[in-house]
Amino acid sequence: MKPSISQKIEPKLYCIHHAQCDPKKCTAIKLKKLHLLKFIDTISGPLVKAIVLNPFSQHELSIQDRQVVKDHGIIVIDCSWNEIVTLGIAHYNEERKLPSLLAANPTNYGKWEKLSSVEAIAAALYITDFPELADLILSKFSWGIQFKKLNQF
Repeated sequence: MKPSISQKIEPKLYCIHHAQCDPKKCTAIKLKKLHLLKFIDTISGPLVKAIVLNPFSQHELSIQDRQVVKDHGIIVIDCSWNEIVTLGIAHYNEERKLPSLLAANPTNYGKWEKLSSVEAIAAALYITDFPELADLILSKFSWGIQFKKLNQF
């Protein structure tokens, strides 16, 4: 029996997956298969206290969010950048946006703020001082270390 995400990873990583991308290229699906991230349908119960990565948030993620990330985790919303505006993403108490970062993923290499789910989660982990977990999840992608280098984490 494989250990659950809560037994393997601290902090916990979650994803609301909208299935709008090529499953073969989806970084969230790969992380799920590796038991590094758990898919969820809704943000309810204890998850309402987790940090939700939302590019439209009024608040930027910072080291001050470390304890919330440690205690409650990070939620990434995996959806197409072409449709993100039409999704009508709900607003949550603990939502945060990331600073402007360069993508290293093959689809959006060198573009500002066009991060894959793994890049967004890794950035959030670096910002909140969980570099080992950020390095681990990026190591699962051939281009992952390039993301770290491009953004000088």
